[in-house]
Amino acid sequence: MAVDSLSQVFAALADPTRRDMVARLSAADATVSQLAEPYSMSLQAVYKHLKVLEDAGLVRRPPGPQPRKVRLDVQALDLMGTWIERHRTRAGQRYRRLGAGLEEMRGAEREHDNGDGHRGRPEAAGHPDGP
Repeated sequence: MAVDSLSQVFAALADPTRRDMVARLSAADATVSQLAEPYSMSLQAVYKHLKVLEDAGLVRRPPGPQPRKVRLDVQALDLMGTWIERHRTRAGQRYRRLGAGLEEMRGAEREHDNGDGHRGRPEAAGHPDGP
């Protein structure tokens, strides 16, 4: 089964180290050694993280001699942003409809309350349980 691009991006960013690498690369390109500096892991482990990010389309390393700068590829972030915004918009619309429905119900309830003026007080409304 082929994994779609969006799933690969989300899976790659599920790891906090990779999210941190992406955050740092959003500020500036960096060599693998520079990326490895804040972590207490081997360079081999950093390369494994970079491979996951590359496979997801989040970073690129241009061909050529070492040291090469790792670059963030914003197209994958755009893909995520589009997906997130689509669902944020749909959820917002749903909650606005829900809010409008609740407000409509409250309005109907207020109209009902104003009709006899005694809702919830059986004694004042001439209810048989009243005084």
